[in-house]
Amino acid sequence: MSRPVVRWLAACAAAGFAAVAFTAASAPAQAGSVSQIGALQSGVLQQINFIRTEHGLVALRPSVALDEAAAQHSDEMVADGYFQHDSFDGSVFWKRIVRYFPSAGYGYWSVGENLLWASPTIGPASALQMWMSSPEHRANILNPRWREIGISAVHATSAPGTYRNLPVTIITTDFGVRH
Repeated sequence: MSRPVVRWLAACAAAGFAAVAFTAASAPAQAGSVSQIGALQSGVLQQINFIRTEHGLVALRPSVALDEAAAQHSDEMVADGYFQHDSFDGSVFWKRIVRYFPSAGYGYWSVGENLLWASPTIGPASALQMWMSSPEHRANILNPRWREIGISAVHATSAPGTYRNLPVTIITTDFGVRH
């Protein structure tokens, strides 16, 4: 069910959510340790909140529920070898997120998502530089309505499916607000 990345990126831009695909042929084929993943995730949060406060926006609070939604999606993309906001079964991204970050009982609920497919050596500053260079990613990061965020980074030495045999880091950031 995977689509070519270029066609899919054009669809993302039209739909108002964003993803960036990037690979480096010279990247080492090593999986990241738990501490490296944790440092990448916390660094991404720190970078996003720095950028937001520099633009006069509130810092985002980490959300366990959004972390779980992001982790499920990053893990699924690595396991099934695809890269897109929709789940492998074709369901749209917000339907996945609502299972973890429910809308019931709230008068207002909204979510957004940024994805990054990169070399295993990607760091937080490079990830944010790539996202901020993309109008759709930048819009999500600087969206004033977001209040919470979930972040999941996953390293794989060789992703299966469409992107097999490539070492990769996938980062999913799920943004949300409900009140």
